[in-house]
Formats: sequence, structure tokens, C-alpha cells
Amino acid sequence: MSKRSMVCAGIDTGKRKLDVALHGRDERLEVKNDPVGHRSLAAWLRERGVRRVGIEASGGYEMDVVAALRRAGFVVVVFQPAQVRAYAMFHLQLAKNDKLDAVLIAACTAAAANIHAPPDPRLSPLAARLTLIEQIGADISRHKTRLETCRDPHGREFWQQEIARLEAAEKAELKALEKMIRQHRDLSQRLDLIESVDGIGIKTAIIILVRIPEIGRLGREEVAALVGLAPYDDDSGDRHGDRHIRGGRKRVRSGLYAAALPASFRHNAQLRAMYERLKAAGKDHKVALVACARKLVIFANTVVARGTPWQSQYAS
Repeated sequence: MSKRSMVCAGIDTGKRKLDVALHGRDERLEVKNDPVGHRSLAAWLRERGVRRVGIEASGGYEMDVVAALRRAGFVVVVFQPAQVRAYAMFHLQLAKNDKLDAVLIAACTAAAANIHAPPDPRLSPLAARLTLIEQIGADISRHKTRLETCRDPHGREFWQQEIARLEAAEKAELKALEKMIRQHRDLSQRLDLIESVDGIGIKTAIIILVRIPEIGRLGREEVAALVGLAPYDDDSGDRHGDRHIRGGRKRVRSGLYAAALPASFRHNAQLRAMYERLKAAGKDHKVALVACARKLVIFANTVVARGTPWQSQYAS
């Protein structure tokens, strides 16, 4: 089926309802964002010959309908909000409401040139468990900040107990998540390959495995850009600005950046040499760490692509 003849739909997602539009047609639909509404939506789309459905990521409210439509056999494209905004700006569309957004997303869907395969469905529950662990870690950090500024003995004891409780919970959840992964031989083997890289511990390895399902199938520049660790030029005419990282998958980037510090100071000889070389060249500490974080994800991508554990010569 050609791109011109393919019927595409767009969905604007709300907490309680879904607004649906067909590209190039006046037909509209509004259903509840619940299992009954998802079944009605799938039937409505099927009756109209829809093959491809676009939907904007909406803080998780889109996840259930995306899963339902994929199970029903539809090709579902999940857009980032920035992509939809850029498309609207290009077409000078300033008006905004739920129904207009559905029409806009349908147009984005019809215009999309590269459609990626849907992610491994096994990763969805793993990602949910990982999110819980990350949220526990964020709570620990907040409590440690409160502890630092607390001068009341009772308050200090309270925050110390809360931190200890959450650290135990975080450790238990991480162990349980690893056990879930180990139930799948291919995921377990991939996890071992990633963890074999000097400086990547089990938590960082799990983040890479779950948050980068494409790991091992990308080039060096692609994987760095995917997680937002690729430096972009900022030049115009005679002006040559500093290069900056931008975009990408923030949670993966944060995990890699946190791992880069101990890796570049203790655990990975190649990263230690790289960090020292960058510092000697006058680079800022954070700039050097970002470069080391970028190397970490490139190393992980390399070992998965080759299917063999880490060896120091991969650094070259």
C-alpha cells in the first residue's frame, strides 16, 4: 500500500478521553480512555481501513491504548510532543484544542517517513519497575538534602531512618528487577554483555538494557544522539559557538553520567586516560564527564553488537 493511499489516524490523549481524527477526512471520534473505549476505538479504526495510528506521548496516559492498538494489529507511532509542536509551527498552525490536535497528529502520522518497529513488549513491565526504582532514588536524594539542613536531633533521626528504609527498598527492588530480566535468556545474555564493560554496574546495565532496546543495532553516533550525549555544533557565519548536548532520553543520560564519575576515576583505564587527556587540554570537569558517559554507552553498544564481553581494545 502506498503512502498516499494509506489511511492514517491521529489520537490526542487525555486522562479520561481520547479524541481521534482521520487524515484527509472529516470523520471524528471521541471515546473514553479505558478498556471499553479502546475496544470501540479499534473497531472504529478497522471499519475505516486505518493501518497506521499516531499518538503523542502524554505522561503515560497513552500507554494502555498504544498497547491495545498494537495487540489489535495496528502500526502505532508514538510522537514526542516536540515533534508535534515542530510540525504545527512548520505549517503555521497556532490554534490548539483536543480535536485540532488529533487532526495535527494524524497529519504527522501520514507524513512520517521512518516507522520504527514496536518495542519488545517484555520491556514494558521492566520499565515500570525501573521507574519505581528511579523514583525511590529521587526520594533518597531529597531526604539526604533535608538531613543536611536539619539541626533538630529528632528530625535528623527521622530522616536517617527514612533514608535507610528507602535504601533497603531500592536494593530489594533492583534485585527483584534483575531476577525478572534473568527469566529471559536473551535479555540475560544482553545484560551480562553490557555489565562486562568496566565501569558499568548492574543498575546502569539494567538502565541501558531497558531504556535502550535498540542497543547493539545502532552506530556510534546514533546511540550517542539517542541518549542525548552527542555534541551539536552551534555555528552561524563567522561565529563558532560552543558545542552542546541536547535532547535524547534523559533517564538514560542521567544514569550514564552518574556512572561516568567512578568509571573515569577508578574502574575503566580507557576512561581514566580520556578524562585526564581532556582535563589537560583545558576542558571543564563536566564536559570531560559527559565525554566519558558518551564513551560508556558506545562501549555498551559495541559489546552487544559483537556479542562478546568487554575487552580493553574496544576503546580504540
